[in-house]
Amino acid sequence: MRENFNRILQLDARLSTGLRSIVKIAWLRQVCAILAHSGDSWFWFGGLLLAVILGTPPWRSRALILIIGILITAGLTMAAKFTIRRQRPPGDWGGVYRNIDPHSFPSGHASRVSMLAVLSAFLFPAWVALLLLIWALMVALARVAMGVHYLSDIIAGGILGLVIGLLAGQVLPPLFL
Repeated sequence: MRENFNRILQLDARLSTGLRSIVKIAWLRQVCAILAHSGDSWFWFGGLLLAVILGTPPWRSRALILIIGILITAGLTMAAKFTIRRQRPPGDWGGVYRNIDPHSFPSGHASRVSMLAVLSAFLFPAWVALLLLIWALMVALARVAMGVHYLSDIIAGGILGLVIGLLAGQVLPPLFL
């Protein structure tokens, strides 16, 4: 059993290293860096907080639902990270992430952007949810390409975000809309 688990971890590391090779191309590195940062919690939390303060009542409600979703996702993701304590892959990019949160499993960015994409399907037209889903996949893959996560980190984070988004979508809109 332990031997199979080690093989899976080795495969995960090989696949993740392969994905990192795309950032050897300068313009792709820039695109991946922007995408990797576009899922940052402070960016989303700040933007949604502005929508709560300055938006019309329907936008305030939707923004509040998304903020609650972000907070729930952050709490559950951090609990998993500090329970599992998997170290991030070695690398030089993402120093702030490496210093503030040295644990990589599950990916907080992948869980957050997946939750946002799924929860948006309950709040906005389908095309918005589709665009956010595509963006979420790109953010998650960019996190691996930039070397701050393994592929399994983003898969686990994506599944966690999916589940949270589905549950939050059932509970929160009826309470706030």
